[in-house]
Amino acid sequence: MPNWLLPENIADVLPSEARKIEDLRRQMLDTFRLYGYELVMPPLLEYVESLLAGAGADTDLRTFKLVDQLSGRLLGLRADMTTQVARIDAHLLNRDSITRLCYCGSVLHTRPSGLHATREPIQIGAEIYGHAGLEADAEIQELALASVALAGFLDVRLDMAHVGVLRALLDDDAVAKKDEAAITALLRAKDVPGLNELTRGYAQATRDALLALPNLYGDVEVLKRAKEILPPLPGVTRALAELAALAAGAIGRAQVAIDLADLRGYQYESGAMFALYVPGLPNAVARGGRYDHVGEAFGRARPATGFSLDLRELARLLPTAERKHSIRAPWGNALELREKIADLRKAGEVVIQSMPGHDNVQDEFECDRVLVLEDGNWILKNLG
Repeated sequence: MPNWLLPENIADVLPSEARKIEDLRRQMLDTFRLYGYELVMPPLLEYVESLLAGAGADTDLRTFKLVDQLSGRLLGLRADMTTQVARIDAHLLNRDSITRLCYCGSVLHTRPSGLHATREPIQIGAEIYGHAGLEADAEIQELALASVALAGFLDVRLDMAHVGVLRALLDDDAVAKKDEAAITALLRAKDVPGLNELTRGYAQATRDALLALPNLYGDVEVLKRAKEILPPLPGVTRALAELAALAAGAIGRAQVAIDLADLRGYQYESGAMFALYVPGLPNAVARGGRYDHVGEAFGRARPATGFSLDLRELARLLPTAERKHSIRAPWGNALELREKIADLRKAGEVVIQSMPGHDNVQDEFECDRVLVLEDGNWILKNLG
């Protein structure tokens, strides 16, 4: 096998694509800062006990594991940065006030999340800790929409769900509660025949509600139908009211859809969840939601909500960036030449010095001017 081949779903990022990713990263982190979010940089690997604390089985399966040659303990290469940031909030910062944190870095997955997805996403996200009210959920939702808009996507669909609906139904029926994992898997797959078979013997009200969930999707009118169909349990009523409030805040900025059987992140999340979709990409470009219980594993449970997205996936949809106009200059050590080049670069110009005997070939730059010596002065001349 040639030594330049890479593993499946692992790829180099070449100059034009890397520039798009880096430009998006800078714009998003700058936007997060305008909202008051502080940047943190968690490590690439940790002990698995810490890395997977409260993360659920899905994250465990996606995590590469290896043995630390120094301690002999099992390490994990992060597949998601959210639990790491929760650890920083709970264990290192330990603030009593509301804390806003953001992050960006590579994560690694044992398997790709989709047909053409990379196993090395560049994850960027933002989290709020310390506020249990819907105001925090609304701010995170707004920030996620603003982040996607920075990439030029304004035709966005916002899909919303709430884990509180299913949890309220199961907490009200001890028989159904024992099948929680199986019910969750069937609902995620919208497997109505399988759900119909599994729920035989449940209380009729529970069975009817579970069988109704896969069909409770569509625009915000779904919430009215859900209120009529589902039992009026306090947890169900509260979850539907929270979705209605968050949906109202997003109308006008996105096409809002509700899917009460969308339980991706069910083990991880604790309240309202959302996903953002843009034209040209079948998978969600961003996901977010409330996860109040993750901090318990680090000794300090805090209300928490946040979102993240993959910069590589988002940048893939963008057109190739225009080549940057630049200046070609000869190689030389003359003081006047060096000073002229330095002044141009301080002014923000790209100046590329030609190595003797070679032409410049770049994907990102187009030399439309040249620095030449005339009558003892270095001047710029247009090319072509």
